[in-house]
Amino acid sequence: MSSLYPPAILLLEDGKVFYGRACGAIGTTTGELCFNTGMTGYQEIFTDPSYYGQLLVATHVHIGNYGIEDHENESKGIKIAGLICRTFNDVPSRKRAQSSLKKFFTDNGIVAISEIDTRSLVRHLRSKGAMNGIISSEISDINKLKELLLKVPSMQGLELSSKVTTDKPYEEGAPDAAFKVALFDMGTKGNIVRCLTDRGCNVKVYPMASSLNDMTKWKPDGFLISNGPGDPGAMPEEVATIEKIIDTGIPVFGICLGHQLIALANGIQTYKMHNGHRGINHPVKNLLTGKCEITSQNHGFAVSEEGIKNSKNVEVTHLNLNDGTIEGIRMKNKPVFAVQYHPEAAPGPEDARYLFDEFITLMEKNKVGAKKEKIKS
Repeated sequence: MSSLYPPAILLLEDGKVFYGRACGAIGTTTGELCFNTGMTGYQEIFTDPSYYGQLLVATHVHIGNYGIEDHENESKGIKIAGLICRTFNDVPSRKRAQSSLKKFFTDNGIVAISEIDTRSLVRHLRSKGAMNGIISSEISDINKLKELLLKVPSMQGLELSSKVTTDKPYEEGAPDAAFKVALFDMGTKGNIVRCLTDRGCNVKVYPMASSLNDMTKWKPDGFLISNGPGDPGAMPEEVATIEKIIDTGIPVFGICLGHQLIALANGIQTYKMHNGHRGINHPVKNLLTGKCEITSQNHGFAVSEEGIKNSKNVEVTHLNLNDGTIEGIRMKNKPVFAVQYHPEAAPGPEDARYLFDEFITLMEKNKVGAKKEKIKS
């Protein structure tokens, strides 16, 4: 990064200050700091709605080196509140890149800071835990930055899905597809929809304010509760709707925030993690098969282990092999299952894509069962 780029400041909630250079739009931005350990896939990460309202720390040293391609976006536009990185590359090396990351950021008004010692910053966050921060390339007065930072709300108790859910329902896939999936959108990633349409599903994406009646009018064969940002504990209305969805007996698949909301719908509490899991190499054990899978993850909240122990109808199906946190659950008395990680993996490995196949199997069995019941009656 050239010294011609203006200076920028990163101030943390606990008073720690980092000085670097602006590498995006000139301005000021705030949010909760989180770090992602992935070495590739920065465009998918930046456009993931689950990152809404967060300042992303990229632990990989080089960011921007292969530029931007429009088809790699996971949503419409950038969703991170700002970027913190070590080395920002202005000129992409990939021949088919449609633009540079610098242009992508400036066009979207995203403030970013580079030439930061990200190893030091991440070690600090690992020790102290997630906290708010402020990046500015226009304000140099630390006291003024502190005043602005004090006004930033904590992620705990913050509902953010309403900022990224779809405004109105829309459909993807062939109308005459074998299965119809109602996707309850808390901030879905595009690749979740693609993984369903690739498997012969017609997907209708519904806003988070939709009622059960809105969705069942379409007569879906299954429901998918999507990923999204914010605290699941701040979404009681969506939890109530998911309770009703579960009661229909129609198969339900939850991903990330959807996993947490399904747990809450079963009376199992969630909690804010010290740092969360964000990267593309998190090892998870499938307790049903005994196999391990390498997964893509992005979450700062998790499902309570104690709550699962006290539940009669829910059991754990997947565990994180790094810290033992719950990565998957299923209901014993309903065709409902969920995972904390991202089986659509954009970016990331495809080890967990089988979960979409299991969802298809559940819908198939349910349709067969419904036909048999109809014949009996």
